[in-house]
Amino acid sequence: MFPERFSDLPPYAFPRLRALLDAHAPGGPVIHMTIGEPRHPMPEMVAEVLAAHAHEFAKYPPNEGTPELREAIAGWIARRYRVTVDPETQIMALNGTREGLFNAAVALCPETRGGKRPVVLTPNPFYQVYAVAALAVAAEPVFVAATPENGHLPDYTALPGEFLDRTALAYICSPANPQGAVASRDYWKTLIALAERHDFRILADECYSEIYRDTPPPGALEVAREMGADPERVVIFHSLSKRSNLPGLRSGFVAGGPESLARLRQLRAYAGAPLPLPLQRVAEAVWSDEAHVEANRALYREKYEIADRILGGVPGYAPPEAGFFLWLPVEDGEAAALKLWTETGVRVLPGAYLSRDVNGDNPGKGYIRVAMVAPKDEMAEGLKRLRDCLYG
Repeated sequence: MFPERFSDLPPYAFPRLRALLDAHAPGGPVIHMTIGEPRHPMPEMVAEVLAAHAHEFAKYPPNEGTPELREAIAGWIARRYRVTVDPETQIMALNGTREGLFNAAVALCPETRGGKRPVVLTPNPFYQVYAVAALAVAAEPVFVAATPENGHLPDYTALPGEFLDRTALAYICSPANPQGAVASRDYWKTLIALAERHDFRILADECYSEIYRDTPPPGALEVAREMGADPERVVIFHSLSKRSNLPGLRSGFVAGGPESLARLRQLRAYAGAPLPLPLQRVAEAVWSDEAHVEANRALYREKYEIADRILGGVPGYAPPEAGFFLWLPVEDGEAAALKLWTETGVRVLPGAYLSRDVNGDNPGKGYIRVAMVAPKDEMAEGLKRLRDCLYG
């Protein structure tokens, strides 16, 4: 006997992609542009710090993160967002943000809202952990389209009051994966005011916040403090995977109100997998350094320019504001991905694999997601093949 709550989950995006493409031979030298795995250089201090603290693999690491790591994160939040948070009560280290985004639902979603099943709001398309987290706590996931018409950010204010009154949590990703849209200060103000009015928490996935063209994206915690919102209203999630090109370090953090963090810490004490101490020492050093982040951002700016130059003439091309994905319009994402693979060897992800059908409509169906993580010359070659194959 198995639980039914996950019975409607579609296959995960990448096994689904392999099933679509792998039975077919590539039509040229393979260029991978599917997964968002950064391939820029790691910060130079990583190996040195790791070697200096290798002996600490012999120790159990603290679940919530070392005091030094939490201090480093608090310092970064203060520099980046001009917000003071208490490292003792308002920050917890994570083994990657996916862990935190999932466990936040477990720790913070009540069993009922007004005697009814709670609602968890999520953009559509979205990072798939949001949906499975909602199902794990027996909440009702409500998928809200993020399309060109609303700036590729979900308009939660348009939902019926019945849904909003039952809402316990609202996930939002800014900069958005996959579209690269950035929530403006006005967007955050509107969403936070809505959450205050209907008493739900905002789970702000901001792991792409340090990859942008010109202007740093505003943060949810920053805007909430400016508004004087309830300190428990916003919980933010960040990672070193994208900011510092360290996806294998599995180092992230969650920050928010002390009550929210107390519940997250309590859950993690029983069910968490803390980051090994030597890796926490690396994270301490990396969160304290901005030079490598600025160098990384400069590389992505060059890639934005390459994409604009190669794809600027494509109908519907929208230059991403931030992040490292292109969200390109096509007639059918699966058909386009298969055609591109079999004719050119370029591998991309159909947008429908990141979305859900709602009332017969999947807002990702007419798109492909393209990761700009390969070296510049390889990326440029992939985009040229893509343009000539799909839009020539």
